[in-house]
Amino acid sequence: MQINIAHYLTIAAILLTTGILGVFVNRRNVIAILMSIELILLAVNLNFVAFSAALHDLVGQIFALFVLTVAAAESAIGLAILVLFFRNKGSVAAEDANVMKG
Repeated sequence: MQINIAHYLTIAAILLTTGILGVFVNRRNVIAILMSIELILLAVNLNFVAFSAALHDLVGQIFALFVLTVAAAESAIGLAILVLFFRNKGSVAAEDANVMKG
């Protein structure tokens, strides 16, 4: 059985749907929301790599590396903010995040 681009797009669609559902279902836990955003970015990266391989062009794979770099920076900064928020409030609940305004 040959693995073609439709298989990769199906896996990417499953990852994207899982990420979107994770954002909307877990509205209380900020860590789960960040992990769901990472799933969405991985689905996008899988699409970039799949189309890059199908079109025999390296631009999609290079762009996926840039997206991974931005996602790693976003995770590091997000987790640092969560650690500081947990030290101040004692929880990582998303509804308590409005006290950080101003």
